[in-house]
Amino acid sequence: MLEIKNLSYQVTGEEGELGILRNISLTVEDNKFVVITGPNGGGKTTLAKAIMGLVTPTSGQILWNGVDVTHMSVTERAWAGISYGFQQPPRFKGLRVGDLLSLAAGREGLSKAEGCQYLTRVGLCANDYIDREVDSSLSGGEVKRIEIATILARNSGLMIFDEPEAGIDLWSFAKLTETFKAIHDKRKATLLIISHQERIINLADEIIMVSDGQVSEQGPKEEIFPKILANTAAGCSYLSEEVGKR
Repeated sequence: MLEIKNLSYQVTGEEGELGILRNISLTVEDNKFVVITGPNGGGKTTLAKAIMGLVTPTSGQILWNGVDVTHMSVTERAWAGISYGFQQPPRFKGLRVGDLLSLAAGREGLSKAEGCQYLTRVGLCANDYIDREVDSSLSGGEVKRIEIATILARNSGLMIFDEPEAGIDLWSFAKLTETFKAIHDKRKATLLIISHQERIINLADEIIMVSDGQVSEQGPKEEIFPKILANTAAGCSYLSEEVGKR
């Protein structure tokens, strides 16, 4: 279970202190599919990075499975079962996909057959990718699915993805949504996904709306999603109808 207690993050600007996150408290139960959505600039990505340890909060606590991870390093959180998928995953010229999967699994002995299984689960033809380099020859959608495969190899209990739909084509987007649904159907991990995409939001068990650095709404999809659709009808929605739109 993920618990966030009174989490705040401030930065100093030309006009003084600016609150990016403001006293956020929330709980995410195990094996839930939760989507964080809301207006751009509201603090969603900063919240996700704080959970992963990429941002150090000014105050508050982050607990994962009852353990206070607030001051743990990114590496320590990864070993604790927390993983993070970037909007634009890094590329590693000279590093093969199979090597990256071995690193993610935390053991050099990951067999080619095991690596291929992870790639197959994200909709990639394993034999075409296992020996390729993670470089600029791969498309955005391919790199994102490889990143998901590394998170599966890590066997993470909490998988965080920041706008996985950004900058990919429709075919890759369809494969991503299939992968997220398959992960959730197995009920072996908690999915926390930042998204503006209606098709991803519609897969969620719960929706968290973040605006102006605060949680403005949190609840079951059946309760929150109609409010989002009502805003859409009123012409004031932040949802993306096109893949890659922000």
